[in-house]
Amino acid sequence: MDEQVKQQQPEEKQESFWKWLLEVIILAAVIFTGVKLVFTYVLAKDVVSGPSMQPTFYDGDRLITSRISKIKRGDVVVLEAPDEPGSLYIKRVIGLPGDTVSAKSGHVYVNGKQLSEPYLKEYDPGNGFSFQEDFTLQQKLGRKTVPADSYFVMGDNRPISKDSRKIGFIKKSAINGIVKLRYWPLSRLKIF
Repeated sequence: MDEQVKQQQPEEKQESFWKWLLEVIILAAVIFTGVKLVFTYVLAKDVVSGPSMQPTFYDGDRLITSRISKIKRGDVVVLEAPDEPGSLYIKRVIGLPGDTVSAKSGHVYVNGKQLSEPYLKEYDPGNGFSFQEDFTLQQKLGRKTVPADSYFVMGDNRPISKDSRKIGFIKKSAINGIVKLRYWPLSRLKIF
């Protein structure tokens, strides 16, 4: 009887190995499918291209965006470029539906109140330097307020950014996601 037990053990080990391997393959498939679904419907990976959001983001920064978060003023969003089909822009939400937006003497005003913009501090050398042009929505876009289901967006690098001042209001449906994490470069890792 002891011999039979010894002879069955290699078969049991082989059967156990194949069972373990099948479990690992199934688990890997479930994990892969779950990650794929998350990055299709909940999150997205994006890469910054260009200087329009400096100093907040630089060319080559790698980001994770959320596709399901509620959009708030100050959020950085990735959106479908209305003037370049197939391209994406990264911009900051300044005006929400129903807001008035204007700029005067280098400051942005939303609904008549000056907007706090600490992310622009690197562009404030003083000495009368104005980082951006004066404007009102009426002058730029022919409306006094941001339309329903639309947003007014601007790049942080105001002198060179192609944003709502030039491309108009951004429809909610054109926004692909809200930036939640910069994961590369590691030296600038940050949660937003």
